[in-house]
Amino acid sequence: MTATAHGQRVQDGVTQHGPPLVGVAWALLAVNTLGSQGPETLVAIPRPIAQAVTMGSLLIAFTLALLLNPRLRFRPSVFLLLLSLLLVLSFVSSARIESGFGALMRCGRLAVFLATLWLLSCWWDGTTTFVRHHIRTFAAVLVVVAAGLVVAPGLALPADYGGRLVGALWPMPPPQIAQYAAIVAGLTLLLWLGKRTTAASVLVFAVPAIGLLLLTHTRTATLALLAGLIMAALSLVLTTSRARKAVLGTALGGGLAALAFWPAIQAWIRRGQDAENFTSLTGREDVWDALLADIRTPTERWFGVGLTDKSYNGLPIDSGWLAVYHEQGLVGIAIVFGMVATLAVVALLRPPSTERACAIFLIVYCLLASYAEVGLGDASPYLLHLAVAATLLAPTAPRLPKRMKTDVTE
Repeated sequence: MTATAHGQRVQDGVTQHGPPLVGVAWALLAVNTLGSQGPETLVAIPRPIAQAVTMGSLLIAFTLALLLNPRLRFRPSVFLLLLSLLLVLSFVSSARIESGFGALMRCGRLAVFLATLWLLSCWWDGTTTFVRHHIRTFAAVLVVVAAGLVVAPGLALPADYGGRLVGALWPMPPPQIAQYAAIVAGLTLLLWLGKRTTAASVLVFAVPAIGLLLLTHTRTATLALLAGLIMAALSLVLTTSRARKAVLGTALGGGLAALAFWPAIQAWIRRGQDAENFTSLTGREDVWDALLADIRTPTERWFGVGLTDKSYNGLPIDSGWLAVYHEQGLVGIAIVFGMVATLAVVALLRPPSTERACAIFLIVYCLLASYAEVGLGDASPYLLHLAVAATLLAPTAPRLPKRMKTDVTE
């Protein structure tokens, strides 16, 4: 073990927190999950070009991770092992002729995505390093969204989407923006509660993110954010006075605000929908019922039909668990459940800490949001969120000193 020029320590050829390019590789993985279609943008982006950007970012991320880790040092984890098993299942279910060539292409994308995670796993050390990479990455995406709102407010709040915030510079629908905003806000607030960042970072990152979240009028992300923050903050109550004060103040202030502004809150939640549309989750239940009622062969029931575009009969599935059932079958459901359950059990068994709180937040958020959004069984932001939770729950590298940071942007 030797010292580096930057005062970090090296063990087996790998620095504890990794070079800055690790964060670049992580950001490129996030770019790959942005998607290539959505609402109208200020400058029309042909779908082939958008796909070239997202797929190109994945290949660059993999190449960069390989250059950073040429000795192929890995830190095995149950999360990565189960995700690898899910990849094998995806190839098996997508290899049938009726699945089409597109299914194998999606499997190839997932394989490169997973290989990049394996290469970066040598820096998964149980610290908040990747939390900060995550915040910076999605905050940068939110800056693009905010810039679109300023430059082209008519396109950013289109009538076709009920006046909900969309991406005017890069095609992003409201739920996608809301997910990024909720993750940035939640993780930043938890770092502040754990005294790992400053109030200035909350003002710069969390407050604008919450504002963008509200403009998206996305109920799933908002509910998941609140539930995740509550569970994570409660895990910090016994360790930090700031968390105790925040929980008490939020409970009192939130209750009074809810009573005072309940009509406005109710109107925001309903988004102008009638009772039938509201209770059917904007028509999602019709697709879910049809998917579950579909007659499947035993092979399709257990192993799925292969990776698709997350649609059924041309309509979006909009449920992470049903999408896994459709594409990877009951075996896929079991694997994904094992991934999430393992992270949850490990988090519950860890002593209270900021790292544990952030992991709990990400796990709770993904569990709740996956009820009405897809992404648990394929390369997606949700897998990145769960991967960050895995980095937080990884055993701390032995004999390597922890470096304390005081600002998200440091």
